[in-house]
Amino acid sequence: MAEVDPGWTPKIVALDIDGTLLRWVQGRGLSHEEVTEAVHDAVQSVLDAGAHVVLASGRAPHNMTVVADMLDLHGHGEKLWVVAANGAVVFRYPPMDVVHEVTFDAAPAVRAVLAAHPEALVAVEERGVGYRVSAPFPEGELGDNLTIADVEEMVSQPVSRVIIRDPKATVEEFVALAERLGLQGTDYAIGWTAWLDLAPVGVSKASGLQYVADELGLTADDVLAIGDGRNDLEMLTWARRGVAMGQAVDEVKETADAVTATVDEDGAALEISRWFPGAGSVGMSR
Repeated sequence: MAEVDPGWTPKIVALDIDGTLLRWVQGRGLSHEEVTEAVHDAVQSVLDAGAHVVLASGRAPHNMTVVADMLDLHGHGEKLWVVAANGAVVFRYPPMDVVHEVTFDAAPAVRAVLAAHPEALVAVEERGVGYRVSAPFPEGELGDNLTIADVEEMVSQPVSRVIIRDPKATVEEFVALAERLGLQGTDYAIGWTAWLDLAPVGVSKASGLQYVADELGLTADDVLAIGDGRNDLEMLTWARRGVAMGQAVDEVKETADAVTATVDEDGAALEISRWFPGAGSVGMSR
């Protein structure tokens, strides 16, 4: 893949959260809610240089503001842009102000997945509150604000995102399931576990970031994007420079323009320091 001109400087740094900014809890499918000093300082160097930091995650909006607070992203005189729910929701913060949302009819796809995995768990976000779930998810995966609800009722109205999780299945089984079903009328992303995100057709982190770039008068050529999951594939392809974390699966690494160190080695900070020397002595990504 073509290398970026060394004289290029990103005007937007788009950052995944879990596995990119936050380290994974080994074997749990969730991340530690803490930011290392190296990552914090690197992100601050982007803001100090006058560029934009945009968090881009599969998380719901209310689960992203806490990360923005840990990173001190709101102290530079301008509200932060955030891409949530894998691109289906774009909001400004603080305070939270949703400026763009895409919804879809998820019922047919949910029924198709449940026909194959009838014991799978289903969740739909209640913005600003938490999630409505068909049954409790594994501890820590969705946070604490969960309300039990009937699946058909949950998807009876258009939604921006549906999560389907089967703790008894493997990620490989979910990859095969999604390919087999086709899931007409939706786009999807598969996580590190048997976790399936359903989204409107054409919606991804890339589409959310395109909305932000348009609002800022910028383009994909101005963007550095860093991520580690299958839900980052479109974002890494769309950005001028897309960088995979060192622990990413091969599919993500092969799609990216470059691979940095793992999240445990502060790989995001390493990559940022290449373009924003004010990030300090964290080194250079490979």
